[in-house]
Amino acid sequence: MFGDTREAALPLYNAVVTRGRAEHWYLAGAVPDTVDGRFDMIAAVLAMVLLRLETQPEAAALSAHLTERFVDDMDGQLRQMGIGDIVVGKHIGKMMSMLGGRLGAYRDGLAAGDLAPALVRNLYRGDAPTPEAVAHVATALTTLHEALATTPLDRLTAGDLP
Repeated sequence: MFGDTREAALPLYNAVVTRGRAEHWYLAGAVPDTVDGRFDMIAAVLAMVLLRLETQPEAAALSAHLTERFVDDMDGQLRQMGIGDIVVGKHIGKMMSMLGGRLGAYRDGLAAGDLAPALVRNLYRGDAPTPEAVAHVATALTTLHEALATTPLDRLTAGDLP
């Protein structure tokens, strides 16, 4: 139904990447504008979308294909940076582990009503910027999470993020 093929996840994945590259994260949110910082921000937005998709069993295929798109994209990015075939697999494994850890941390932070500790640990990798910057990102991601909860699955599949 929703996202039965890998191609079906492309509009949503492109929307996640576009949202993760939005300027405000790096300016008001003080996310480092580096390869790692961009990975971390895209992973944070992706985590919000994946958390939304896991609330609907019929979105399981879309969720899997979205994650596969992320892996394909990261694989391509690593190769563009000149990382060889032998090492790419290890990097991808580490990135998937990081994404899984973030899903849990952000899920717990949202449930507790405070994303800041999870963001400092995962997005800022322990090097917190100003409290205002952390609050900006926490508020924006929480707002996205809340808006995603009421966004119909067909709109998400079309890449229409709230």
